[in-house]
Amino acid sequence: MASPSDHAYNKKRTQLFLVLSGIFLSNALLAELIGVKIFSGEAIFGLPGAQLNLLGYKLDFNLTAGVVIWPVVFITTDIINEYFGKSGVKKVSVLTVLLILYAFLVISIVTKLPPAQFWQELNSTDAQGNPFNINYAYNSVYRQGLGIIIGSVTAFLISQFLDATVFHWLRRFTGSKKIWLRATGSTLVSQLIDSIVVLFIAFYAFGNWPLSQVLSVAAINYIYKFFIAIALTPLLYLAHFLIDKYLGPQEAEELMEEAATVES
Repeated sequence: MASPSDHAYNKKRTQLFLVLSGIFLSNALLAELIGVKIFSGEAIFGLPGAQLNLLGYKLDFNLTAGVVIWPVVFITTDIINEYFGKSGVKKVSVLTVLLILYAFLVISIVTKLPPAQFWQELNSTDAQGNPFNINYAYNSVYRQGLGIIIGSVTAFLISQFLDATVFHWLRRFTGSKKIWLRATGSTLVSQLIDSIVVLFIAFYAFGNWPLSQVLSVAAINYIYKFFIAIALTPLLYLAHFLIDKYLGPQEAEELMEEAATVES
């Protein structure tokens, strides 16, 4: 029979996994939905386009809006990896993909619904009085091409599984020390693959981009992810501190050791 202390620990462990999964799920899904907007990274700081010459293409740091919150997914992946192992990462990743596909299915259905006439008439002009088709705008914002959806979820799953594998491979050499090495190292490897796969499927396999353009744009995306992964390292230590305080230092250590030894 479990003791009261064991019951309290199991409850905290379950609650921790639910909170981390909720953060992971909501940010991954939201990143997919807002990702249709492309913004200028240079313009944020009032700078002109970088015009980096990569494989014959001059590219600026034009990034999908999803990258604004994607770093939260980076961090949460590494924390789930640390405390719940590869099994935890795989479970929440597969569930996330299913929910993303469900969201796109619902969006595909509702964007095909005929708009109410009064709704269109009420929103027939913008703030400056210019003609505005709200139904067209609504559909344009929410709809994404089949290639982008397939590329996105495929790259997501591959990168998540790779991240979990590299993370635990590095942990064999670092033990419970050097959190920054296994967390940042696994993210840098997985996001390199993610940056290439999503563009390759969406714009090479389903589109008309040449391979050189896929690689050059992927390089721009990866440069951003590289620096963000390094910059977020202090937040990993903060998350560890808060979780260790919540579970208790000994219980947190036991949970990490269990996560490191259980294969899935």
